Amino acid sequence: MPHMRFLIMNGAGNRFAVFDARGRTGFVLSEEKVKNICKPGNSVMGPKGADQLIIIRDPKASGADAFMEIWNQQGFEVDACGNATRCIAWLYMRDSNVDSMVLETNAGLLLCAAAGENQVSVDMGPPKLEWDQIPLKEVMHTHHIDVKLGPIDNPILHNPGAVNMGNPHCVFFVEDFERAKPEKVGSMVEFHPLFPEQVNVGFARVESKDKIRLKVWERGVGMTLACGTGACAAVVAAVRQKRTNRKVEVEVDGGTLFIEWREDDDHVIMTGPVELESEGTI
Repeated sequence: MPHMRFLIMNGAGNRFAVFDARGRTGFVLSEEKVKNICKPGNSVMGPKGADQLIIIRDPKASGADAFMEIWNQQGFEVDACGNATRCIAWLYMRDSNVDSMVLETNAGLLLCAAAGENQVSVDMGPPKLEWDQIPLKEVMHTHHIDVKLGPIDNPILHNPGAVNMGNPHCVFFVEDFERAKPEKVGSMVEFHPLFPEQVNVGFARVESKDKIRLKVWERGVGMTLACGTGACAAVVAAVRQKRTNRKVEVEVDGGTLFIEWREDDDHVIMTGPVELESEGTI
């Protein structure tokens, strides 16, 4: 097989192994190969490893400029990743010398635009909020869902919001990360029987009406430095519970994302940084 362009990129610390397979047919990676490439300490990704593996392919849909295939650390394909969307959009715009593009994913078409040096805005579309769109196993309102952790009379975590931003999210609002222990309870919630497709778990501390501090347990990955769809979900959940305004600065462990849930068309706009760590062939 001839050499293929390979890049290491990150969006707010969310790290990706990127294969550019445009113009190729038959390029497929096995579950085991994906896991090995993402695994920390290997010769490809170095000690940090990768949170996701991305394959850029030729677009399938009319009007799209490229298709993004997303694989998590466990070797499973997922439908959406906000931070990866910014990275691939930035790469396409740089290579094509344009300031906007349409990126196709399994979750749909995403309009992306340059927003300053190494900054990209993505229209993530409207959030899905019905119980069967999350999806949940039972019929219930998704402003607050029936998930509690801790003593029955004084639960540590309770009343999370559920949002689908191309993938399912459950967002708890916390005052103290030490008490919430996201790194310990994340996996418990991910595999809670209420979520038939597992779930990404957000732990959001509202600093003000315009700022959230967020930690995310990503399904199939664990704790991450950033999660773009998780930041979008946290803002949507916060607005629905009347905790914040619709324009919110979201601080994650890897940096800062700016999220706006527009009232006029219901779309969520995410703006954040992109970093190209290395570029070559493999």
